[in-house]
Amino acid sequence: MLSPASTSCGETPSAVRPLIDRNRCEAKGECVRVCPYGVFELRALGAADKAGMSMLGRLKARFHGNQQAFVARPEACHACGLCVAACPEDAIALA
Repeated sequence: MLSPASTSCGETPSAVRPLIDRNRCEAKGECVRVCPYGVFELRALGAADKAGMSMLGRLKARFHGNQQAFVARPEACHACGLCVAACPEDAIALA
């Protein structure tokens, strides 16, 4: 994992938050590995998480073990963009 000092982040914590597109995430965990602030975690999808997903998104999630990345600590995000660049499904945006 990168140390916070090794990134050049443009925002103070909590100014920007990552958003994950549930229909795109395939739980590969790149965001978890590259985030120097521990913002993300992989965990099982709940019924409420699946409710807003498309049929294709639910099928993909099932194929990937019904797990996805979640923003566990949004207040810790420094908007460095490492997660956005690392996500192979382009499932993460900063807003």
